[in-house]
Amino acid sequence: MGNLEFLMDGLITALGFQNLLAAIVGAFLGLIVGAMPGIGSLAGVALLLPLTFKMDPTTAIIMLAALYYSNMYGGSFSAILLNIPGDSPAVMTSLDGYPMSRQGKAGKALFTASVSSFIGGTIGIIILTFLGPGLAKAGLSFGSPELTWLIILALTSIGWLLGDDPSGGLLATAIGILLATVGVDKALGIPRFSFNSVYLFSGISFIPLVIGMFGFGQVIDMVVNRGNYKNEEIKRLTIKESILDKSEFKKVAPVAARSGILGCFVGVLPGAGATMAAFLSYIMEKRMGKNKDEMGNGAIEGVTAAEAANNGAAMGAFAPLLSLGIPGSGTGAVLLGGLMMWGLNPGPMLFKDRPDFVWGLMGSMYIGNIICLIIAIACIPILMRVVSVPNSIMIPIISAVCIVGTYSVNNSMFDVGFMVGAGVIAYFMKIAKIPEAPLLLAFVLTPMLEMYVRQSFDMSAGSLSIFVGSTISIILMVCVIGFCFAPVIMKAIKKKQETVQ
Repeated sequence: MGNLEFLMDGLITALGFQNLLAAIVGAFLGLIVGAMPGIGSLAGVALLLPLTFKMDPTTAIIMLAALYYSNMYGGSFSAILLNIPGDSPAVMTSLDGYPMSRQGKAGKALFTASVSSFIGGTIGIIILTFLGPGLAKAGLSFGSPELTWLIILALTSIGWLLGDDPSGGLLATAIGILLATVGVDKALGIPRFSFNSVYLFSGISFIPLVIGMFGFGQVIDMVVNRGNYKNEEIKRLTIKESILDKSEFKKVAPVAARSGILGCFVGVLPGAGATMAAFLSYIMEKRMGKNKDEMGNGAIEGVTAAEAANNGAAMGAFAPLLSLGIPGSGTGAVLLGGLMMWGLNPGPMLFKDRPDFVWGLMGSMYIGNIICLIIAIACIPILMRVVSVPNSIMIPIISAVCIVGTYSVNNSMFDVGFMVGAGVIAYFMKIAKIPEAPLLLAFVLTPMLEMYVRQSFDMSAGSLSIFVGSTISIILMVCVIGFCFAPVIMKAIKKKQETVQ
């Protein structure tokens, strides 16, 4: 039997009443979990896992998988409406989604996020269906040295992520790297920059930082500059009024397609995940897109790039999980534990021994992605009411969401205090026109970079030659050098053109 025949059998399995109901429940829960800051897909899947112990394995994995990829849909809701990313992949969505909301285009932003998520997710599923095992094996060619260069490539590119002047972005990147090194060194067990505080031994949590930088920083700005946040009387929008017109869809479709492909390939890489996929896709669109000058100021392409990439990565993460038994993220590790709990051993033999399970899951992804799109679009008129809430009510609501979301991570008031401090710093960074996104990206990637560098040195007994020991490493190294010198070269070219004119 070919892949298409297996897929048809999988679709029939997924359309069974029990499995279809599981996909609907998982999709609905994922949207809620994704929209609530501080929870995320990892906690959502971990909390739901015990409830699936007595379920049929196929039904259980369908529900958990639906919660995982629908979480990517829900993360954009709070990012667009409140400037509080529901999870780390939605950080890039807020850069253009929230400005669109302030410009009276919240409905368009939400619809764009939902459609882009659907396109990116669908592309990821199609690639997974036909190339999954092969991609998983190709992903293994990215060892620690290659992943080191990939992360360095991301770090060197974010210095000029939001503008042609890299100084502000480089400063934000340096701050992010500094914050990421706080805590006990995992290799040596020595505290770093913890100031003998027990609260800092485990490091700085991402959720308090991102909620403070985006959410509470926005609250401070709303209080100080109330004149810039006047809520106009907004009529109750319908779904029809939020639908993209022909010209807007022409902008969205190609960006969603290439971002979905990039996101899927990044999702296959061990440890990369949806967050890196969203960042890399946004960077690519920022430097190569047709509307790159408007990125960060409410460009529809920015929302599209981030959402299509993180959904494509969520689908791509299932390739190494099912084919090789290698989880690409914390959520993948929980799903791997579930598979083993149900007596299934992920790997090449899983496709041969339990094709009903594998293809039932893949078939459910096609159906679940459609379910997520329908629920997300149906929620737009309800979500749009947030835009018309007066600031006198919105400010305390956002503040409460920030405090509750932060406290729920570790049940710690220290995290709440840190979140408030991060909000104050974010406000002054906004005054100084220093972007927050490079700081957050550096904060996310630095622990991964440190881990891969140490693994590489362990493999080579401390020799630097391991970082140029493969073709992939050399190609990525050349790209890093190009990104480092690109601002200087572009400035020289621009100056020469002005001289000629």
